Amino acid sequence: MHRHRHSFIALLFCCLSTLSSALFSTMVQAAIVENVRTYRAPDYTRLVFDLSEQVEHQIFSLENPNRLVIDLSDATLFANFSDLNLSGTPISNIRSAARNDNDTRVVLDLNAAVQARSFLLEANDQYGNRLVVDLYDNGSSSNDRGEREPVITASADDIANNKRDIVVAISAGHGGDDPGAIGVDRIQEKRVVLAIARQIESILNQMPGYRPVMVRDGDYYVGLRGRTNIAHQNNADFFIAIHADAFTSSSARGATVYALSRRGATSEQARRMAEKENGADLIGGVGSVSLADKDEVLVSVLLDLSMTASIASSLEAGDKIISALGNVTRMRRTSVEQAAFVVLKQADIPSLLIEAGYITNPTDARNLNSPSYQQQFASAVVSGITAYFYTTPPRGTLIAWHKNNGGGPSAYIVTRGDNLSEIAERFNVSLAALQAANNISDSVIQLGQELIIPNALMPVLASVSFREHVVSSGESLSQIAEDYAVPLQRIRATNQLNSDTIWIGQILRIPSS
Repeated sequence: MHRHRHSFIALLFCCLSTLSSALFSTMVQAAIVENVRTYRAPDYTRLVFDLSEQVEHQIFSLENPNRLVIDLSDATLFANFSDLNLSGTPISNIRSAARNDNDTRVVLDLNAAVQARSFLLEANDQYGNRLVVDLYDNGSSSNDRGEREPVITASADDIANNKRDIVVAISAGHGGDDPGAIGVDRIQEKRVVLAIARQIESILNQMPGYRPVMVRDGDYYVGLRGRTNIAHQNNADFFIAIHADAFTSSSARGATVYALSRRGATSEQARRMAEKENGADLIGGVGSVSLADKDEVLVSVLLDLSMTASIASSLEAGDKIISALGNVTRMRRTSVEQAAFVVLKQADIPSLLIEAGYITNPTDARNLNSPSYQQQFASAVVSGITAYFYTTPPRGTLIAWHKNNGGGPSAYIVTRGDNLSEIAERFNVSLAALQAANNISDSVIQLGQELIIPNALMPVLASVSFREHVVSSGESLSQIAEDYAVPLQRIRATNQLNSDTIWIGQILRIPSS
């Protein structure tokens, strides 16, 4: 009797152990929703679930009232929805509940009908596993994401008379779930490059004959191919991507301009940068994309002809921008670097990617985070762009028409009592255009300073090269001017000095002509 009882207890213990192990195994395998984030783009809302591991899921919509249901299999919700900012989104409320013991159901209460798309992203260097749910506003979808009606600033008469605007697409790197590089004091690349892009947009908006198009104008992510699509859909004549670099050593600093390469990278730095930027979709979150079938031979021939021409134009424009940026920042490379950047593969659009500096360098990071420096940097970029288009304006544009009819820049020497806004008004140009043409980030000018006065329709950059001089002990500004045979007022103006006070170790830009 005792023997049977011991056997029964042993069997029961074994069963309980097996059941306990099974339950423990189930608990271990269950995914955890650790955090939830939202981002708002112009045409869609993104919801990102941070997961401890990949999950099976499904989504479906309900009407009357509008809702979106997200079912997560073998998942437990630890995230809190109460802190999410839902303003400007179609989501009025988010609620959740356990379902079928091991599953979780999330319900989005909607104030408008949406088209939903979801996809999973595997863990990478920046994030763990994620579930992304995109809610496209009624009337848009993932297929036409980025498509926008062109906004023409030139009048109908101008268009009819071959005087259309030159369209410049401005792409601020990263955004949304992809912060880009993280620099000194936790400065995020996505924020500083958006600020610079907005400054470029603002300056171009004040220049007749130009129309800027922002690829992203907020904290949301646009896929690399989507950026290209936005440029094409707006019939862009030029595409420029703004980024900031990062490196393991804080000593690396300076700006670099990149163009597309059909072959290999021109340097190890260019190869590394292309790998970094081309991987952005893995972080920012882009689902699988299917391309329509095309005649591969025909497409290959056409792309080869078009891309060869656009790369040559990109290199020419890059040289102009480098000349302009050299007046306001240190250049890590003084010629255009080349690598296989996905975002630059426009084929028929001259395209450049600018790394505005190293966000991991204290000096560069401080500059990149400074509104006044952002404006100064943007002015130099605009100067390079407009100098390029003055040389080779697209046919049918207002700039081409003006050049063919004798337009051009002139010079003005600042006299006593002048101020920049009055000079701009006197020559019928905008203050922003005057600042851009002269790489001036504020309104400070010096007596005797030579200003380039851009025609009201034709801002250009003077072809001036610069050297750097590091101030040493005992030197004075007048002595440095004499040593370099450059007028003192030109050194003051070039370095935006309000006085002749300089300090040891200060870097001065010395104009060579």
